[in-house]
Amino acid sequence: MVTLSLALRSVRKRPGRFAATLLSAFLGAVVVMTFNSLHDTAGQPGVDAVSAESLSTAAGVVGGYGTLLVFFAVASTLTVNVRQRAAETELLRRSGATPGQIRRMVVGEAMAVALVGTLLAIGPAMLGGRALLTVFEDSGQVRRSVDYVFGPVALVAGVGVTLLASAGAAFLAVRRATHGHRPPGRSRKVLAYAATAAGAAAVCSTFAFSADDAALMAPPAYGAILLSVGCALLSPRLLTALLDRLPLSGPSGYLAVRNLRRRADELSGVLMPLILFTCMATATLYMQAVENDAIDASGLVKSVDSKNLETLNLVVVGIIVVFSCVMLVNSLYAATTYRTREFGGQRLAGATPGQVLGTVGTEGVILTVTGVLLGTVAALAGIVPFTLVRTDAAWPGRGPGIWLAVVAVATAVTLGTGLLTARAALRTPAVEAVAPGE
Repeated sequence: MVTLSLALRSVRKRPGRFAATLLSAFLGAVVVMTFNSLHDTAGQPGVDAVSAESLSTAAGVVGGYGTLLVFFAVASTLTVNVRQRAAETELLRRSGATPGQIRRMVVGEAMAVALVGTLLAIGPAMLGGRALLTVFEDSGQVRRSVDYVFGPVALVAGVGVTLLASAGAAFLAVRRATHGHRPPGRSRKVLAYAATAAGAAAVCSTFAFSADDAALMAPPAYGAILLSVGCALLSPRLLTALLDRLPLSGPSGYLAVRNLRRRADELSGVLMPLILFTCMATATLYMQAVENDAIDASGLVKSVDSKNLETLNLVVVGIIVVFSCVMLVNSLYAATTYRTREFGGQRLAGATPGQVLGTVGTEGVILTVTGVLLGTVAALAGIVPFTLVRTDAAWPGRGPGIWLAVVAVATAVTLGTGLLTARAALRTPAVEAVAPGE
């Protein structure tokens, strides 16, 4: 009870610190409850079999993606939050608090914030579910006689998934902090290699399907996702290898490479959403474009299943964009704000504000190139086999427009957040920035 009381008091005293976690939990709960309300709608009496199948498929597929993304989003924000509270955590330990008490406090904070986010998400989720049902009705996938229902499935899923994801993410984040800073262990490498192997197997299994198979898109899509997860887990090592080969010169380039090499493990929280976003958005949009071109070339009319698949793919990409942007903005904002003292020290050592911004910009470019490169490679591993089986061509007929749009979003979010946050941090006088109280 004492630990829970301390957690609630911490949230009340410093609500601004938990704003990023609240935003992640709120958006996650909105997505989970919006799509799980389709289960409530499909389960009501009088719904025909075709409409029920369309609604249940959308709820199951996107609900699964939503659960995974909620965990990643909350985990990224909590990891940065806990890392910034290292001094506070150390003070609690020296005051007699055990690692178990600190873990319970942080987990309690996360669950309290997640519960508030879930309650705030109920209204938007109801509106979102009703709008989503209208989309299905307008496309002919669901009869217009079906009424929208927001029931117990949506509520239980929203509360349960958001609270469990927040508690699990908080536990992992504070466990890493209370055990001190250590390089990624064998478990992370094992997970990375397992995800890569499973992704490669899924991609290769694409060739076991026929061109007209309804499930053809599933193996390459999931394979690409697993490959991107493997790349994300190995991103610190891959980033270090890239830095060793960069021919950057000048003070900004030198400082950028030095800082990135020193903070490679910490920056995995930025690279992970960047890689996942690039891979999943590129792979899904290109495979859907190939499917649409193949249907148009055959002269056939899209079936209900084809419309379902297209709707799901577009919705999934939209969710990925939102969550990846939230994760990127949260991680970059917190990481850059945390460097205010570092920026102050550089200015006292003779660096101009322009040189500091140049360093941050160079770091952002390197991170963007690394994330986009790894995400694109993983996406191509799924796109090429799908295109070969579906159209007998080695390359999609669409040009680079989709990929350029994905890269533009990733670049704008990464560079924009980093530079704007750094500019705000530079407004603090250098002497105040390096003061012990900051």
